[in-house]
Amino acid sequence: MNVNFKGTTIVSVRRNGRVAMAGDGQVTMGDQIVKEGARKVRRLYDGRVLAGFAGSTADAMTLLERFERRLEENKGNLTKSAVDLVKEWRLDRALRRLEALMLVADREETLLLSGSGDVIEPEGDVASIGSGSGFALAAARALLEASDWEAERIARRAIEIASQICIYTNDAIVLEVIDQ
Repeated sequence: MNVNFKGTTIVSVRRNGRVAMAGDGQVTMGDQIVKEGARKVRRLYDGRVLAGFAGSTADAMTLLERFERRLEENKGNLTKSAVDLVKEWRLDRALRRLEALMLVADREETLLLSGSGDVIEPEGDVASIGSGSGFALAAARALLEASDWEAERIARRAIEIASQICIYTNDAIVLEVIDQ
């Protein structure tokens, strides 16, 4: 599975009891921009979970719906819901072909989910996925270390910086925040 999806950048930042997740709004098909204002970061489970996705939009929406169902079944337990989704994603013949990555977070943890069977808790207080992931990750880590900015300001600025470097990322930013 190709994990370097084009067309999006998602970053999650934790600081001072808050978790912020930001994503750009650009959707591309091949070498064309088809939408500039897509919403790739969502609040789930009564606003207690944030989810961002990279990859094929239809595939990501399918996974998002299934993840939300898992959250309901598991009463908001992020880890159990993530593991259950990834198992289903790996084992189901139709789902196995879906090309997407998800970044999910609640008050306590952030997890990266993939169709390869990965449920990864990233090290540190920053995580990212998508085509501009490396740029956003580096920017957010630097801002976290060198400033006293709040999580949401760092997440927003990291996407802005990624949008200046990655041609598949724009600065039409959707930002969601959860207080711990």
